[in-house]
Amino acid sequence: MTDTDMPVTRRKLLVTGGAGFIGSAVIRHIISNSKDSVVNLDKLTYAGNLESLEPIAANSRYEFEHVDICNRGELDRVFRDHQPDAVMHLAAESHVDRSITGPSEFIHTNILGTYNLLEASRTYWSELDGAKKANFRFHHVSTDEVYGDLERPEDLFTETTPYQPSSPYSASKASSDHLVRAWARTFGLPTLVTNCSNNYGPYHFPEKLIPLVILNALEGKPLPIYGKGDQIRDWLYVEDHARALYKVVTEGEVGETYNIGGHNEKQNIEVVRTVCALLDELRPESGHCPHADLITYVHDRPGHDLRYAIDASKIQRELGWQPQETFESGIRKTVMWYLENPSWVEHVKSGSYQQWIEKNYSVRTSKT
Repeated sequence: MTDTDMPVTRRKLLVTGGAGFIGSAVIRHIISNSKDSVVNLDKLTYAGNLESLEPIAANSRYEFEHVDICNRGELDRVFRDHQPDAVMHLAAESHVDRSITGPSEFIHTNILGTYNLLEASRTYWSELDGAKKANFRFHHVSTDEVYGDLERPEDLFTETTPYQPSSPYSASKASSDHLVRAWARTFGLPTLVTNCSNNYGPYHFPEKLIPLVILNALEGKPLPIYGKGDQIRDWLYVEDHARALYKVVTEGEVGETYNIGGHNEKQNIEVVRTVCALLDELRPESGHCPHADLITYVHDRPGHDLRYAIDASKIQRELGWQPQETFESGIRKTVMWYLENPSWVEHVKSGSYQQWIEKNYSVRTSKT
């Protein structure tokens, strides 16, 4: 998109969790494809990485606030100082395995943090006047995991699917979704909610499946697969998700929920074998070909959902969004990005990351 093609409306968007995987993709998209400005509010936990924002960090329309969403006083200051036109709330603890070993952080951040942000937003919004108040939006970004899993192969998650969360993570996200809708109904806060399927792509923290497999395979380490690897997920390229989120916050109808999916249902084992085949092609000299020989089946995690699948017809019908990447094109871009950015990888693989990987997988011994 050229500068003359960019939307002329200039908004200031407050993005929470903007140093995370999806949040950083959203910020890069906004700065690169609009004239809007962004305030990135992030606590910078283990998964927050400002290096993911280096491509736009020097842009005059980008600002960073090192703030925890659980700190109400600091939230109020940020609203006073920056006067945002909309909030895009992505700050969350998001890893299911971590929620099983330590659920308290998920309750604290995802529930209490969302409550604090809602109250700070409501206080700020209630004092606005005219068009500034009428146009304000609170966009809450959630997950398809709040719906539980699907039994029949023809079933899909829709915006009205009942909630049946299975893990502490998904339960905490379901709780935050309910808070957002309650603040909309009780206080009139103009909210939007989106629920997305599994994201993948560049800058993904390497505790998640795809980057973990890429990096372990390159080092000749085992590729741990839970159970039989037959869990099915709908895979969404993160830059497609970022486009969808921006479209929702700028064009979505207040009070609505939009499901965002990639139309790419794959079993986990199929995803892993695809990554291995790409590494065989792109790094045949790694010394570990065929990389699929590194696959190791380990004991499954408790309460593991079997299948997620999103019906994304509403956002396509009402807002004109659909994914641009197929799984085949997106996964190739992803693998190539990790191969081409070893310095980013090395910086995020800190001692705490290594300790977590050892802690999580040491209890899931090989089944063979």
